[in-house]
Amino acid sequence: MQLSELYRQVIMDHYQNPRNQGQLTDAVSVDLRNPSCGDEITLQMLIEDGVVKDVRFKGSGCSISMASASMMTEAVKGLTVDEALKLGEQFRAMIRGEEVTDDELGDLEALQGVSQFPARVKCATLAWQALDRAAHSQDETHTD
Repeated sequence: MQLSELYRQVIMDHYQNPRNQGQLTDAVSVDLRNPSCGDEITLQMLIEDGVVKDVRFKGSGCSISMASASMMTEAVKGLTVDEALKLGEQFRAMIRGEEVTDDELGDLEALQGVSQFPARVKCATLAWQALDRAAHSQDETHTD
């Protein structure tokens, strides 16, 4: 089996069987929409002591958008907010076609091929934009 086929299977698995779907209470919530294709996501993130304790999403959209959201929630759960934001930077660099040398992307590398389709970059990064907004709104609401 070729690597591209394996990646395609990982993406379809996350699209058809999304992880961490649902709602959280007492969590930061961010709603985003990609007007160019209609993808929508509501991301909820529970942050305790600077750590992403839980993260959930609801949404609708293309397979790339929803698979990316599912994969992102798995990847950031348990990380510190700073680690999650750094992972988001690495993910966006990979999606832009830049060389990423860090091994921390794991299954997220399945979305690397999106870089060949500029119109799909916004689809793949929508959940990550929501993560950034949620993390930064957490900063604004919990300053000491």
